[in-house]
Amino acid sequence: MSEHAAWERIAAALERLSPPPPEPADWYAAPAYWWDGERASAVPALAALPLAGLIGIDAQREAVRANLARLAAGSAAQDMLLWGARGMGKSALVRSALADVAREHPGTIALVQVAGGALASFPRLIGELARVERAFLLFIDDLGFGADAKAENLALRSLLDGGVIPRPAHIRVAVTSNRRGIVSRSADEGAALHERDERDDALALADRFGLTLAFHPADRETYLTIIASYLAAHGLTFNEEEAMAFAIQRGNRSGRTALQFATEIAGRAGRAL
Repeated sequence: MSEHAAWERIAAALERLSPPPPEPADWYAAPAYWWDGERASAVPALAALPLAGLIGIDAQREAVRANLARLAAGSAAQDMLLWGARGMGKSALVRSALADVAREHPGTIALVQVAGGALASFPRLIGELARVERAFLLFIDDLGFGADAKAENLALRSLLDGGVIPRPAHIRVAVTSNRRGIVSRSADEGAALHERDERDDALALADRFGLTLAFHPADRETYLTIIASYLAAHGLTFNEEEAMAFAIQRGNRSGRTALQFATEIAGRAGRAL
């Protein structure tokens, strides 16, 4: 056997051992996708609460839902920044509003959640989605700031501004961030240089979103109303003072804390929420 033939046999054996390349994503098949920077994985069912069940964020709910309805219809729509207090339904609102629009107009829109660390792959993702006749919302959850996140923020700013690869109008972006004061322009001369740089980076990014929505901690009445909404369907009641003590123990009143307390009450009663 010649040396060339031997190498061909070795190459053929290695090819048989290597896993087959992944199938390309079917961008029409699912309501949502997970993008890891190299490939998309279909999500067969989008986990989303009923939109009407998101209490205490009525104005934000209406704005996000209306914007996504425009996107699904092929009309001009805005990129969205949802920022503020943790646990107040920013991520839940994005999923619920999109699911609500998709339920009314099946197949017209899909969510693509972009994994942390995958923002640099935006050109590749845009290249794939540009050829698809369907609206897409690219979802970046819990965006950070600071030195560790600077490269990703620059990649996002480039996407929003429009880089070498243009972004079609049927692809919009939604970003959530727990950073408070992300759009505040008050300058603190006494702040450390790196703190001012982080603030300036946040402002530079926030300026690129056409729809910016703030989320604030729930007041007592809203917090208790959210708990009641979870428990009422199961015929369960709760002690308000215990609910407030639960929130104090966790350091905040939010929709997430309300759900955790409602889960505790339901669990004690042997019920599932």
